[in-house]
Amino acid sequence: MPGTPELVTLHVWRIRPSALPRALVRMALDPRRLRATDGVRFGKVLGTGTGTGFGPGDADPTRWAALTVWDDPSAAARFDTSPVGRAWARLAATAVRVDLRPLSSRGEWSGQRPFGDPPGGRVDGPVLALTRARLRPARTLTFWRAIPPVAAALHAAPGLLARFGVGEAPLGWQGTVTVWRDPTDLVGFAYRHPEHRAAITRTASENWYAEELFARFAVRDVVGDRTVLGWVADGDAGTVRGGQA
Repeated sequence: MPGTPELVTLHVWRIRPSALPRALVRMALDPRRLRATDGVRFGKVLGTGTGTGFGPGDADPTRWAALTVWDDPSAAARFDTSPVGRAWARLAATAVRVDLRPLSSRGEWSGQRPFGDPPGGRVDGPVLALTRARLRPARTLTFWRAIPPVAAALHAAPGLLARFGVGEAPLGWQGTVTVWRDPTDLVGFAYRHPEHRAAITRTASENWYAEELFARFAVRDVVGDRTVLGWVADGDAGTVRGGQA
């Protein structure tokens, strides 16, 4: 796969409950269509969770997302007129787009390294962390039992702006998206909070994952309705250009 992309976008849509059957049809049709979109290197259409527990019962059927890695950043501007973009716009009651620049990435997603080998760099402002894993079936139960303390700790973490779960399937394919006020807040939770450090230790000892990926991004822009992301810090709404509180 080519080097580090200049642009990754996260589109998130909030739909009305009555549109759920059509959203499920889109989940069946759109993964292939997204990957075939002009300028796309890697794309995933995702279900989401509320972010309160990150467990199997945490699904949010009124919110859906697409994570897209662009080979051609100019093509991202045409996403809304693509078949995938138009289909979800028709379903959405409200929506938001987050523009991202990769800072670091470790691991694989579907056997690929979609964000390349980012060079890092200094960031003054919000960052987004993405975790994604494919669970080993024999380890699933112990994983879900370990999640509640981490989810509870995350809820009160300093500097957390938004959080929600993501997944490609209801079970066994799980991930999280968190947005932080700045890199210091993210590092403070990831490496200094006891519940999260314990989970990191158990990841190695329990061998939970058949495949995993951890990536961090600089948030370049937020366009649309931030409440779709579960934005929790109105006081920081002005820190990202183009956003809507």
